[in-house]
Amino acid sequence: MKYTCIEVFCGAGGLAYGLKKSGFKIRYAFDNDPMAVETFKLNISPNASVEDASKITSEDLLKKAKLKKGELVLLSGGPPCQGFSRQKKDGANGDKRNRLIVKYIRLVQGIAPKFFLMENVDTFKKKRGKAYLDLLQHGLENDYNIIVREINCADFGVPQTRKRTIIIGIRNDIDCNYKFPKETHKYPNWRTVGQTIKMLEAPPADGIEHHDLPNHCLANITEKNIERIKYVPQGSGRKCLPKQLQLPCHKKKTGWPDVYGRMSWDKPAPTITGGFDNFTRGRFAHPREHRSITAREAALLQSFDNGFRFLGNKGDIRKQIGNAVPPLVGEILGKSIIKALKNGK
Repeated sequence: MKYTCIEVFCGAGGLAYGLKKSGFKIRYAFDNDPMAVETFKLNISPNASVEDASKITSEDLLKKAKLKKGELVLLSGGPPCQGFSRQKKDGANGDKRNRLIVKYIRLVQGIAPKFFLMENVDTFKKKRGKAYLDLLQHGLENDYNIIVREINCADFGVPQTRKRTIIIGIRNDIDCNYKFPKETHKYPNWRTVGQTIKMLEAPPADGIEHHDLPNHCLANITEKNIERIKYVPQGSGRKCLPKQLQLPCHKKKTGWPDVYGRMSWDKPAPTITGGFDNFTRGRFAHPREHRSITAREAALLQSFDNGFRFLGNKGDIRKQIGNAVPPLVGEILGKSIIKALKNGK
């Protein structure tokens, strides 16, 4: 059997990269971010393009993938998840991107893949996303057996405590006894920041990219913030700063305690976001050096390998890495689907 896959909302391709490693052939992928698509095409497959999700149809995707309805093995990818994030102050209903859940349902219905795989933030299963999760389940439950799991990526070997909701649908006529993969790592035996980045040379001091490591270069940081980092021990944040270096708003003890924070060498990283190269936005300072982590280090903590190059300016790259599904999670999920199909009737 050819394990064919179409990836929707593909971004730079974290999920697709893992699925490809597991044995899937990416027949087509799309996203509305031009630079993310270029990164996808460079590293994963040329069969990708910039598309408006609100306009593309299931017929369009099947034509581009050269498949008929019902032939595709896996439709993967999930609508943008930022609208469901607990960091959104106006809640899920305030973000128009969340309506793309309806589009996703229609694409599944029109393509009728044997499996579909969707990833979203952990809050998708909770108050902010529950209405949309219910909509997805009610829209597809007549044709698919749907499994919903909340996972911590650290339990699957990713050196990062990234919690996510995974949704897998198995078409009702597919007799394969699918089993969701078991965790490969358990606390306290999670992979750590130190285990992941210890082999890297320091980024060049002049700010240019390392000659052997793509995307490994220093982020811009002020002297004031370098001074702040020096006061923060591993695993701590802004509360360790002396009063003269605290921001006025932080003296009131409000806001996120992890900002102006430093990672721990012997623990997993916190969730890697699109602000990872700025330690004012989270616990993103290097565990041992007085700087923010580089894009290469962030990519490794997302479980990308050193050969995966991200294209674009620093803002593009931050967004691509922060929004990605850890490839290792995609690979494990892909293998579980292929195993079920091999063992099925």
